[in-house]
Amino acid sequence: MRKPRDFDAELKALTDKARLLKTRKQSQLGELVMTTGADSLSAEELAGALLAIATTTDSVKREAWRKRGAAFFSGKRDESGSGAGDKPGSAAPSDDRAPPAAGASGTV
Repeated sequence: MRKPRDFDAELKALTDKARLLKTRKQSQLGELVMTTGADSLSAEELAGALLAIATTTDSVKREAWRKRGAAFFSGKRDESGSGAGDKPGSAAPSDDRAPPAAGASGTV
């Protein structure tokens, strides 16, 4: 005789897995916001930008955004579309800081 299936246990396991996946997705979206520097925006600005992107039907814009995102994830940077506070802002201070640190360590 076959063992009867425990549908309640299977449903609970699927519910737990769905909850775990939703939590992981939320965490990854938060990490993405921080990694891209969008956490410096206000919640209203970020929500407005996301709403604009979500409702855009222009395939040319969407493809450009997709390519820029793919370049971001592959580690390449897009020179034409660097946002405020991207590489140009962060590269200059690190270049300015490097020579004094080297000079300070050379004199000590």
